Amino acid sequence: MMFFRKSGVLALLMLLFTTACSNGSENTDNNKASTDGVRKIKIAYALTGVPITYQDESGNATGYDVEMMKVVDEHLPEYEFEFIPTTDDDLLIGVETGKYNAGVKNTFYTEPRAKKYVYPKENLGASSSGLIIRAEDKDKVHDLSDIAKLNKKLIPIAPQDAQYSLVVNHNEKNPDNQVQVENSETFTVSDWPIWISEGRYDALLTIKSTYTATVEAEDGAYHHLKDDLVYSGFTATKTYPLFNKKEQELADAYDLVMKQLKEEKVPNELLVTFLGEDTFELLEEDN
Repeated sequence: MMFFRKSGVLALLMLLFTTACSNGSENTDNNKASTDGVRKIKIAYALTGVPITYQDESGNATGYDVEMMKVVDEHLPEYEFEFIPTTDDDLLIGVETGKYNAGVKNTFYTEPRAKKYVYPKENLGASSSGLIIRAEDKDKVHDLSDIAKLNKKLIPIAPQDAQYSLVVNHNEKNPDNQVQVENSETFTVSDWPIWISEGRYDALLTIKSTYTATVEAEDGAYHHLKDDLVYSGFTATKTYPLFNKKEQELADAYDLVMKQLKEEKVPNELLVTFLGEDTFELLEEDN
């Protein structure tokens, strides 16, 4: 009788041990190499970021950020990138928690995000920033200096938005020609095309892809306003992949490859393919 009790206890302990090992392996899948020594990396990408991150008609991951990361992967035989489509919010939360090893979504550098993620040294892309204005103002309004000088009214911007930093930088450099902007944290700005066309506001400071997807594209929500609204680009902001805080080694490997690819002008060619222009040329020296 004692033998059977001990055997039962031993069997239970073995079962618990096996289960624990199994669960442990599931929790560390993102950190383990496959049997051939190649580590699989989960790269999340935002589905709604045409032309930066999206799925083509066949459901394949594509866009500038995605294709650029595919090229990086080709130069890293020790890694295998898997691209996972998701929402903007899930990407940010998933990379922070380790659900994904990294993520791409046309991301600018911000101090709050730098506390949550690893930013690489080498930027992945350069996002054109400019003003969406009424067509009647296209010969008068070209940049933030014109907005300030003509006392034009900007669509409100959230302080955590990287575009807000452009206003801050302008005002610091131009104390006598300040741009006034409201904080948008208390209300949405989804109706900005109507607000601008009707004259409630004069301009939206944003990235070019916003205009491309919303107004310029034939299936854009406000394509009917294409003759009323124009985009005036005046600068570009560096964009980066976000890495989980435990992925410094992966970020370092990315940096080495990206630096080489920049020397070979690979990003420049892909930017023209997806954005229609080499936005690296718009980067300012201090950006």
